[in-house]
Amino acid sequence: MSEQIKHECGIALIRFLKPIEYYYDKYGSWDWGLKKLYLLMEKQHNRGQDGAGLISVKMHSSPGKEYIHRVRSNKSEPIKDLFKQINIERNTITSENYKNLSIDWVKDNMPFVGEIMMGHLRYGTFGKNDIDSVHPVLRRSNWKSKTLALQGNFNLTNVDEIFQKLLYLGQHPREYSDTITVLEKVGHFLDEENEAIFRKLRKQGLSKQECSPKIQNELSIKSILSEASEYWDGGYAISGIIGHGDAFVIRDPWGIRPAYYFQNDEVVVVASERPVIQTVFKAAFEDVHEMKPGCGLIIKRNGDVSFNQIRKSEQKRSCSFERIYFSRGSDKEIYNERKNLGKFLVPQILEAIDYDLKNSVFSYIPNTAETAFLGMIEGLDEYSKEHIIQQILKSQANLSEHNLRKIISEKPRVEKLAIKDIKLRTFITQDNERDDLVEHVYDVTYGIVKSTDNLIVIDDSIVRGTTLKKSIIKILSRLEPKRIIIVSSAPQIRYPDCYGIDMAYLEGFVAFKAVIDLLKESGQTHLIEEVYNNSIAQKHLPKEQIVNYVKDLYRPFTAQQVSDKIAQILTPQGLKPELKIIYQSIENLHRAIPNHTGDWYFTGNFPTPGGNKVVNTAFINYYEGKIGARAY
Repeated sequence: MSEQIKHECGIALIRFLKPIEYYYDKYGSWDWGLKKLYLLMEKQHNRGQDGAGLISVKMHSSPGKEYIHRVRSNKSEPIKDLFKQINIERNTITSENYKNLSIDWVKDNMPFVGEIMMGHLRYGTFGKNDIDSVHPVLRRSNWKSKTLALQGNFNLTNVDEIFQKLLYLGQHPREYSDTITVLEKVGHFLDEENEAIFRKLRKQGLSKQECSPKIQNELSIKSILSEASEYWDGGYAISGIIGHGDAFVIRDPWGIRPAYYFQNDEVVVVASERPVIQTVFKAAFEDVHEMKPGCGLIIKRNGDVSFNQIRKSEQKRSCSFERIYFSRGSDKEIYNERKNLGKFLVPQILEAIDYDLKNSVFSYIPNTAETAFLGMIEGLDEYSKEHIIQQILKSQANLSEHNLRKIISEKPRVEKLAIKDIKLRTFITQDNERDDLVEHVYDVTYGIVKSTDNLIVIDDSIVRGTTLKKSIIKILSRLEPKRIIIVSSAPQIRYPDCYGIDMAYLEGFVAFKAVIDLLKESGQTHLIEEVYNNSIAQKHLPKEQIVNYVKDLYRPFTAQQVSDKIAQILTPQGLKPELKIIYQSIENLHRAIPNHTGDWYFTGNFPTPGGNKVVNTAFINYYEGKIGARAY
């Protein structure tokens, strides 16, 4: 993607299934688990650079000894900073006595050596980016079974609704955010479960001291999660640890946010991406499984692992943007899907260049579009081979060597034309001077493109189009082609996302700007006012009754009309080559990515009721001139 947008966070959880000393005896290190967690986090660093945190829980420390160790950072290199902080905490342990530490001493005194570890990478899509906003978040108590650590990759659309339910319970939340709301919601039902079991055991004649271990054994994590998540509307993959040693991961009923797990006789591992687990634990593809929508993975203190249906599974609507761009392309399924996204665009590309391969040069920008580019070239090669075969068959009667060489020379011309040169510093503040610098972010290969050539460049997606207009198109125009064709492997982004990706404002989407321009040019501005009035009329309805009226703005126009208007909007002043924009179709998106059908940012078909509420609020904000106001 040529323009950076923030997106989903990353989670990682490791639960030992054997005593701590087992891992020291086998792997020669008390930090084997911590090193694995570091790798899980580092290999998911693409999921968040705003902050990082980790937490470790010991299940067998003595009373009066700290059993939870947490470290968080919001510095520029947060993962590096986390482990620097851990090393500082351990500066009294020398390498000489490291090997002679007793297991009892390690359990009581060595920080971050526990049976359960969680790590988190944060992208802040809402609220502050201060250290208190970094996960894992912690709700402490003197009772281990009431202490809760939580982290997640999630956004809820109805924080206001859930916040009011917390007030109804008599709570006074210290912050208005989905993170604190979820923490306090789970914490409330954890407290309730503790109290119910405590009262039952006391009636049976057990002393208060005897109750604690019994409560730890009898806690129903399934019941706690079921009650806590009843009203959650949004996408989420949330992991947590109870202080005494129970751990869990829960995924939303639509499977919007990703979660994968792996289990052998030593560990249970959960992460946001499959290849990360494969690499760190040398696991086979088929041994790393996707968590089912609405499912809870629960690991009890005694090591029992179970999968429980926490919420009723809905039609699976996993985020397709994960597959197009956000997740690591080293997953074999994602790799093939991205190739298909490029391949399925070939018919549109051939039509745009009048099937003239001889005078067309194909490339990609940025590097993340390379896989889609490979698929595009594969599709062009298939077309080229079939075209060559048909030409040969037609020319059999007078097929000379010269003619044959001419026919087989009509292959796609593939070049790497744009190379990212430097990351420019923002020491210039004036917009006109800054834009001039931005034009030089990429360097180009001169002399390859002729003035008679079409220059076709594929990108992952086009969101705002700002970078294209101010930088990339101007850079490509230096090569002086006849025509520049920008190809997006994703469809037009028309609607805000409210489940994790930081695409919250309608006015930021070039597709939305295009349709507003088209409505004005075609004398249909009354539709804009109608959508506003309809949105206002349902503003105070329950989210389940709200309809996405913003769809009505796009209905008068074809996707091609919107694409053509986008090309006009993105054409820099004075551009000499003709500019065309090609977008992926919705049909081919689902053909390429059949098992991850979440497409609400393209189609407006939101999987949860809260999505319709968000898109209408976003339009109201736009209409009323509340630029930058969030809709959730």
